[in-house]
Amino acid sequence: MRLGLSTYAYAWAIGIPGYPPAQPMDAPVFIQRAADLGVGVVQIADNLPLHRLAAAEQDHLSAQAQSLGLQVEVGTRGIAPDHLRTYLELAQRFESPILRVVVDTADHHPSPEEVVALLRPLMPDFERAGITLAIENHDRFKVRALVGIFAALVGAPVGICLDTVNSFGAGEGPEVVVETLGPYVVNLHIKDFTIRRHRHMLGFEVEGTPAGQGMLNVPWMMEQLHGMGRDCNAILETWPPPEPELIRTIEKED
Repeated sequence: MRLGLSTYAYAWAIGIPGYPPAQPMDAPVFIQRAADLGVGVVQIADNLPLHRLAAAEQDHLSAQAQSLGLQVEVGTRGIAPDHLRTYLELAQRFESPILRVVVDTADHHPSPEEVVALLRPLMPDFERAGITLAIENHDRFKVRALVGIFAALVGAPVGICLDTVNSFGAGEGPEVVVETLGPYVVNLHIKDFTIRRHRHMLGFEVEGTPAGQGMLNVPWMMEQLHGMGRDCNAILETWPPPEPELIRTIEKED
């Protein structure tokens, strides 16, 4: 297991719709920042989409990561077949062992059955490439639905990119997520959090914290995954709550 950094650790610095930074962080700056922090892996996700770079820029980025001793993991959003084929080629180009994917896009929210129907014909391509498709648990899919997808694709190079917070969107906390999806984990997002009541006491708010400073029991999680024989890269992500000024929020990401 190697410790890594996701582009979603710098979501505010890179840019969130409606919150444009004065000088958005680009991929080369992100890679250098990761190297300066001493991690061994970078995960370049859909907030810095690799397919929008020219081939020469992709080659330069790959060479930069290699020169700094960083392994690159490629990520994207959406499971349209042509899109996944494009990103499978990018994963090969960057020598990424996985392709992390979030199923939903703004205009496509497939059912579990549709997910299986779209992915099954692509699995031989992933098999030949030696790359595992890492589906992230992301909001609406309950863990049992994800297990059903993996059962339908049994034997294929597909697993879970386990995010420790996202399944709150489906009403499920880290314990049930780890215990249920643990056997399928091929990639891990460590994202710490805290939950507290609103000041008016009617409802709760979930906020990100630096890893190890929130409610996520990281030692328990790692023990559970090791006990299930899982040995994958652990990628840090953050959800810093916004400050009144964007520059102050960006400073919190460091």
